[in-house]
Amino acid sequence: MNKIYDVAVIGSGPAGLTAAIYTTRGAASTVIIGGDSWGGQLMLTSVVDNFPGFPEGIMGPDLMEKIKAQAVRFGAEFIQKNVSSVDFSTRPFVLKTSDQELRANSVIVATGAETKWLGIPGEKELIGRGVSSCAPCDAPFFKEKEVLVIGGGDSAMEEALVLSKFASKVTIIHRRGEFKASKIMQDKVFANKKISVIWDSEVTKVEGDGKVEQVEIKNTKTEKLGQIKCDGVFVAIGHSPSTQIFKGILDMDEKGYIVPSQKSEIKSQKYNTQTSIEGVFVSGDVHDYRYKQAITAAGFGCMAAIDALNFLENEK
Repeated sequence: MNKIYDVAVIGSGPAGLTAAIYTTRGAASTVIIGGDSWGGQLMLTSVVDNFPGFPEGIMGPDLMEKIKAQAVRFGAEFIQKNVSSVDFSTRPFVLKTSDQELRANSVIVATGAETKWLGIPGEKELIGRGVSSCAPCDAPFFKEKEVLVIGGGDSAMEEALVLSKFASKVTIIHRRGEFKASKIMQDKVFANKKISVIWDSEVTKVEGDGKVEQVEIKNTKTEKLGQIKCDGVFVAIGHSPSTQIFKGILDMDEKGYIVPSQKSEIKSQKYNTQTSIEGVFVSGDVHDYRYKQAITAAGFGCMAAIDALNFLENEK
Protein backbone atom coordinates (compact mmCIF):
# COMPACT_ATOMS: atom_id res chain seq x y z
CA MET A 1 0.00 0.00 0.00
CA ASN A 2 1.53 3.30 -1.11
CA LYS A 3 -0.98 5.58 0.60
CA ILE A 4 0.40 7.84 3.30
CA TYR A 5 -2.23 8.93 5.81
CA ASP A 6 -2.12 12.26 7.59
CA VAL A 7 -3.03 10.56 10.88
CA ALA A 8 -2.99 6.98 12.11
CA VAL A 9 -4.92 6.32 15.33
CA ILE A 10 -3.90 3.22 17.27
CA GLY A 11 -6.82 2.16 19.45
CA SER A 12 -10.59 2.39 19.25
CA GLY A 13 -11.92 3.33 22.67
CA PRO A 14 -13.48 6.73 23.40
CA ALA A 15 -10.07 8.43 23.08
CA GLY A 16 -9.11 6.98 19.73
CA LEU A 17 -12.52 7.29 18.08
CA THR A 18 -13.01 10.86 19.32
CA ALA A 19 -9.57 11.75 17.99
CA ALA A 20 -10.57 10.36 14.60
CA ILE A 21 -13.77 12.41 14.57
CA TYR A 22 -11.72 15.58 15.04
CA THR A 23 -8.92 14.74 12.60
CA THR A 24 -11.33 13.79 9.81
CA ARG A 25 -13.38 16.92 10.39
CA GLY A 26 -10.07 18.77 10.21
CA ALA A 27 -9.65 17.42 6.65
CA ALA A 28 -6.87 15.02 7.61
CA SER A 29 -6.93 11.56 6.05
CA THR A 30 -7.25 9.18 9.00
CA VAL A 31 -6.95 5.45 9.57
CA ILE A 32 -7.99 3.81 12.83
CA ILE A 33 -6.22 0.56 13.66
CA GLY A 34 -8.80 -0.53 16.17
CA GLY A 35 -7.58 -3.94 17.31
CA ASP A 36 -9.08 -7.43 17.06
CA SER A 37 -11.24 -6.63 20.10
CA TRP A 38 -12.17 -3.05 19.41
CA GLY A 39 -14.01 -0.53 21.57
CA GLY A 40 -12.02 -0.51 24.79
CA GLN A 41 -13.30 -1.15 28.31
CA LEU A 42 -16.82 0.12 27.58
CA MET A 43 -17.43 -3.03 25.55
CA LEU A 44 -17.49 -4.86 28.92
CA THR A 45 -19.79 -2.32 30.58
CA SER A 46 -23.54 -2.63 30.89
CA VAL A 47 -25.49 0.62 31.33
CA VAL A 48 -23.48 3.85 31.06
CA ASP A 49 -25.29 6.62 32.92
CA ASN A 50 -22.56 9.26 33.14
CA PHE A 51 -21.75 9.98 29.49
CA PRO A 52 -23.35 13.31 28.50
CA GLY A 53 -26.17 13.24 26.00
CA PHE A 54 -27.87 10.03 27.12
CA PRO A 55 -30.32 10.96 29.89
CA GLU A 56 -31.83 7.47 29.94
CA GLY A 57 -28.40 5.80 29.93
CA ILE A 58 -26.90 3.68 27.15
CA MET A 59 -25.29 0.25 26.97
CA GLY A 60 -21.50 0.46 26.73
CA PRO A 61 -21.22 -1.44 23.41
CA ASP A 62 -24.04 0.67 21.92
CA LEU A 63 -22.22 3.86 22.87
CA MET A 64 -19.03 2.65 21.21
CA GLU A 65 -20.93 1.67 18.05
CA LYS A 66 -22.33 5.19 17.84
CA ILE A 67 -18.95 6.87 18.33
CA LYS A 68 -17.37 4.56 15.75
CA ALA A 69 -20.16 5.27 13.24
CA GLN A 70 -19.60 8.99 13.74
CA ALA A 71 -15.87 8.68 13.02
CA VAL A 72 -16.48 6.55 9.92
CA ARG A 73 -19.21 8.93 8.73
CA PHE A 74 -16.63 11.73 8.52
CA GLY A 75 -14.26 9.62 6.46
CA ALA A 76 -12.06 7.66 8.86
CA GLU A 77 -11.00 4.22 7.65
CA PHE A 78 -11.37 1.47 10.27
CA ILE A 79 -9.15 -1.61 10.39
CA GLN A 80 -10.08 -4.21 12.99
CA LYS A 81 -6.59 -5.59 13.53
CA ASN A 82 -3.86 -5.28 16.13
CA VAL A 83 -0.74 -3.24 15.50
CA SER A 84 2.14 -5.69 15.90
CA SER A 85 5.03 -3.23 15.61
CA VAL A 86 5.81 0.42 14.93
CA ASP A 87 8.77 2.27 13.41
CA PHE A 88 8.91 5.88 14.57
CA SER A 89 12.56 6.39 13.55
CA THR A 90 11.68 8.09 10.26
CA ARG A 91 8.68 9.78 8.73
CA PRO A 92 6.30 8.78 7.44
CA PHE A 93 5.89 6.50 10.43
CA VAL A 94 5.35 2.80 9.74
CA LEU A 95 2.78 0.64 11.55
CA LYS A 96 2.52 -3.07 10.88
CA THR A 97 -0.37 -5.46 11.43
CA SER A 98 -0.36 -9.18 10.74
CA ASP A 99 -0.77 -8.60 7.01
CA GLN A 100 -0.51 -4.87 6.35
CA GLU A 101 2.02 -2.07 6.47
CA LEU A 102 0.49 1.36 7.05
CA ARG A 103 2.25 4.71 6.79
CA ALA A 104 1.27 8.04 8.34
CA ASN A 105 2.78 11.47 8.92
CA SER A 106 1.46 11.57 12.49
CA VAL A 107 0.25 9.01 15.01
CA ILE A 108 -2.15 9.19 17.94
CA VAL A 109 -1.58 6.43 20.49
CA ALA A 110 -4.88 5.60 22.20
CA THR A 111 -4.39 1.97 23.14
CA GLY A 112 -5.96 2.40 26.59
CA ALA A 113 -5.43 0.31 29.68
CA GLU A 114 -6.75 -3.03 30.78
CA THR A 115 -8.28 -3.78 34.16
CA LYS A 116 -6.30 -6.25 36.22
CA TRP A 117 -8.86 -8.93 37.03
CA LEU A 118 -8.57 -11.60 39.68
CA GLY A 119 -8.86 -14.45 37.18
CA ILE A 120 -11.12 -16.54 39.41
CA PRO A 121 -14.17 -18.69 38.57
CA GLY A 122 -17.35 -16.71 38.01
CA GLU A 123 -15.63 -13.33 37.67
CA LYS A 124 -15.59 -13.01 33.88
CA GLU A 125 -19.06 -14.48 33.50
CA LEU A 126 -20.58 -11.91 35.88
CA ILE A 127 -18.85 -8.75 34.60
CA GLY A 128 -21.67 -6.26 34.14
CA ARG A 129 -23.91 -8.40 36.33
CA GLY A 130 -22.53 -7.31 39.66
CA VAL A 131 -18.82 -7.56 38.94
CA SER A 132 -17.29 -4.19 38.08
CA SER A 133 -14.02 -2.27 38.14
CA CYS A 134 -15.44 1.25 38.17
CA ALA A 135 -17.36 2.63 41.15
CA PRO A 136 -17.92 6.09 39.59
CA CYS A 137 -19.56 4.27 36.67
CA ASP A 138 -21.67 1.73 38.51
CA ALA A 139 -22.11 2.76 42.16
CA PRO A 140 -25.65 4.21 41.67
CA PHE A 141 -26.85 0.72 40.65
CA PHE A 142 -26.03 -0.52 44.17
CA LYS A 143 -28.11 1.88 46.21
CA GLU A 144 -28.94 0.32 49.60
CA LYS A 145 -27.13 -2.89 48.65
CA GLU A 146 -24.12 -4.67 50.08
CA VAL A 147 -20.91 -4.65 48.03
CA LEU A 148 -17.32 -5.84 48.27
CA VAL A 149 -14.16 -4.04 47.15
CA ILE A 150 -11.07 -6.13 46.39
CA GLY A 151 -7.72 -4.39 46.83
CA GLY A 152 -5.56 -2.39 49.18
CA GLY A 153 -4.21 0.58 47.28
CA ASP A 154 -5.48 4.11 46.74
CA SER A 155 -7.78 2.99 43.93
CA ALA A 156 -9.48 0.50 46.27
CA MET A 157 -9.94 3.21 48.89
CA GLU A 158 -11.44 5.53 46.28
CA GLU A 159 -13.81 2.82 45.07
CA ALA A 160 -14.97 2.10 48.62
CA LEU A 161 -15.56 5.76 49.41
CA VAL A 162 -17.59 6.32 46.25
CA LEU A 163 -19.64 3.19 46.89
CA SER A 164 -20.33 4.22 50.49
CA LYS A 165 -22.43 7.11 49.17
CA PHE A 166 -24.89 4.61 47.71
CA ALA A 167 -24.48 1.14 49.20
CA SER A 168 -25.78 0.20 52.63
CA LYS A 169 -22.55 -1.65 53.44
CA VAL A 170 -19.08 -1.74 51.84
CA THR A 171 -16.57 -4.42 52.77
CA ILE A 172 -12.96 -4.19 51.64
CA ILE A 173 -11.21 -7.54 51.28
CA HIS A 174 -7.42 -7.37 51.32
CA ARG A 175 -4.98 -10.25 51.12
CA ARG A 176 -2.55 -8.66 53.56
CA GLY A 177 -2.79 -7.31 57.11
CA GLU A 178 -2.33 -3.68 56.11
CA PHE A 179 -3.14 -1.42 53.18
CA LYS A 180 -0.54 0.01 50.83
CA ALA A 181 -2.76 3.04 50.21
CA SER A 182 -1.67 6.51 51.30
CA LYS A 183 -2.36 7.44 54.92
CA ILE A 184 -4.85 10.16 54.00
CA MET A 185 -6.93 7.69 51.98
CA GLN A 186 -6.78 5.08 54.75
CA ASP A 187 -7.89 7.65 57.31
CA LYS A 188 -10.93 8.49 55.20
CA VAL A 189 -11.86 4.82 54.88
CA PHE A 190 -11.40 4.01 58.57
CA ALA A 191 -13.52 7.03 59.52
CA ASN A 192 -16.41 5.91 57.32
CA LYS A 193 -18.95 3.93 59.34
CA LYS A 194 -20.32 2.17 56.26
CA ILE A 195 -16.95 0.62 55.42
CA SER A 196 -15.46 -2.44 57.11
CA VAL A 197 -12.36 -4.49 56.30
CA ILE A 198 -11.60 -8.19 56.12
CA TRP A 199 -7.84 -8.65 56.41
CA ASP A 200 -5.57 -11.47 55.23
CA SER A 201 -8.16 -12.82 52.82
CA GLU A 202 -8.68 -13.23 49.10
CA VAL A 203 -11.72 -13.91 46.99
CA THR A 204 -11.42 -17.28 45.26
CA LYS A 205 -14.79 -17.55 43.50
CA VAL A 206 -17.75 -15.34 42.52
CA GLU A 207 -21.08 -17.11 42.61
CA GLY A 208 -24.57 -16.30 41.38
CA ASP A 209 -27.26 -17.27 38.90
CA GLY A 210 -27.14 -14.48 36.31
CA LYS A 211 -26.02 -11.95 38.90
CA VAL A 212 -23.64 -11.76 41.85
CA GLU A 213 -25.08 -13.41 44.96
CA GLN A 214 -22.05 -14.33 47.06
CA VAL A 215 -18.30 -14.92 46.96
CA GLU A 216 -16.03 -17.58 48.35
CA ILE A 217 -13.07 -16.23 50.34
CA LYS A 218 -9.94 -17.88 51.71
CA ASN A 219 -7.89 -16.72 54.67
CA THR A 220 -4.32 -16.32 53.40
CA LYS A 221 -2.86 -17.45 56.74
CA THR A 222 -5.11 -20.34 57.76
CA GLU A 223 -6.41 -21.21 54.25
CA LYS A 224 -9.87 -21.56 55.79
CA LEU A 225 -12.70 -21.07 53.27
CA GLY A 226 -15.89 -19.10 53.82
CA GLN A 227 -18.73 -17.39 51.98
CA ILE A 228 -19.97 -13.80 52.02
CA LYS A 229 -23.37 -12.77 50.67
CA CYS A 230 -23.21 -9.63 48.52
CA ASP A 231 -24.82 -7.83 45.60
CA GLY A 232 -21.68 -6.53 43.92
CA VAL A 233 -17.95 -7.08 43.66
CA PHE A 234 -15.64 -4.22 42.68
CA VAL A 235 -12.17 -5.31 41.62
CA ALA A 236 -9.62 -2.57 42.36
CA ILE A 237 -6.19 -4.11 42.02
CA GLY A 238 -5.02 -1.74 39.31
CA HIS A 239 -4.79 -1.30 35.56
CA SER A 240 -2.13 -2.23 33.02
CA PRO A 241 -1.55 0.30 30.22
CA SER A 242 -1.45 -1.30 26.78
CA THR A 243 2.01 -0.08 25.85
CA GLN A 244 3.98 -3.24 25.11
CA ILE A 245 4.74 -2.40 21.47
CA PHE A 246 6.03 1.06 22.45
CA LYS A 247 8.56 -0.05 25.06
CA GLY A 248 12.01 1.31 24.27
CA ILE A 249 10.45 3.66 21.72
CA LEU A 250 8.33 6.14 23.70
CA ASP A 251 9.11 7.51 27.16
CA MET A 252 7.06 5.87 29.92
CA ASP A 253 6.79 6.13 33.68
CA GLU A 254 7.63 3.32 36.09
CA LYS A 255 4.15 1.81 35.70
CA GLY A 256 4.35 1.71 31.92
CA TYR A 257 2.10 4.67 31.16
CA ILE A 258 3.23 6.84 28.25
CA VAL A 259 4.48 10.23 29.42
CA PRO A 260 3.65 13.37 27.44
CA SER A 261 6.94 15.09 26.66
CA GLN A 262 8.12 17.97 28.81
CA LYS A 263 9.81 19.30 25.67
CA SER A 264 6.55 19.64 23.83
CA GLU A 265 7.13 23.09 22.37
CA ILE A 266 8.14 22.56 18.76
CA LYS A 267 8.43 25.40 16.28
CA SER A 268 6.77 27.78 18.80
CA GLN A 269 3.73 25.52 19.01
CA LYS A 270 2.97 23.85 22.33
CA TYR A 271 1.54 20.34 22.12
CA ASN A 272 0.24 19.10 25.46
CA THR A 273 -0.23 15.55 24.18
CA GLN A 274 3.11 15.24 22.41
CA THR A 275 5.13 12.13 23.31
CA SER A 276 8.91 11.91 23.32
CA ILE A 277 8.81 11.65 19.52
CA GLU A 278 7.70 14.58 17.39
CA GLY A 279 4.51 13.79 15.49
CA VAL A 280 3.43 11.02 17.87
CA PHE A 281 0.69 12.03 20.30
CA VAL A 282 -1.03 10.23 23.16
CA SER A 283 -4.57 10.25 24.51
CA GLY A 284 -6.75 8.45 27.03
CA ASP A 285 -6.08 5.77 29.63
CA VAL A 286 -2.75 4.82 28.08
CA HIS A 287 -1.34 7.92 29.78
CA ASP A 288 -4.14 8.95 32.16
CA TYR A 289 -3.84 6.83 35.31
CA ARG A 290 -5.90 9.21 37.44
CA TYR A 291 -9.33 9.95 35.96
CA LYS A 292 -9.93 6.84 33.81
CA GLN A 293 -13.40 7.87 32.62
CA ALA A 294 -14.91 7.58 29.15
CA ILE A 295 -15.61 11.30 29.02
CA THR A 296 -12.06 12.29 30.01
CA ALA A 297 -10.65 9.80 27.50
CA ALA A 298 -12.80 11.42 24.81
CA GLY A 299 -11.53 14.84 25.92
CA PHE A 300 -7.93 13.70 25.66
CA GLY A 301 -8.73 12.31 22.20
CA CYS A 302 -9.95 15.75 21.15
CA MET A 303 -6.76 17.35 22.51
CA ALA A 304 -4.48 14.89 20.72
CA ALA A 305 -6.35 15.39 17.45
CA ILE A 306 -6.05 19.17 17.62
CA ASP A 307 -2.35 18.84 18.45
CA ALA A 308 -1.86 16.48 15.49
CA LEU A 309 -3.70 18.82 13.12
CA ASN A 310 -1.62 21.80 14.27
CA PHE A 311 1.56 19.73 13.94
CA LEU A 312 0.70 18.73 10.38
CA GLU A 313 -0.14 22.34 9.48
CA ASN A 314 3.15 23.60 10.92
CA GLU A 315 5.06 20.89 9.08
CA LYS A 316 3.75 22.22 5.79
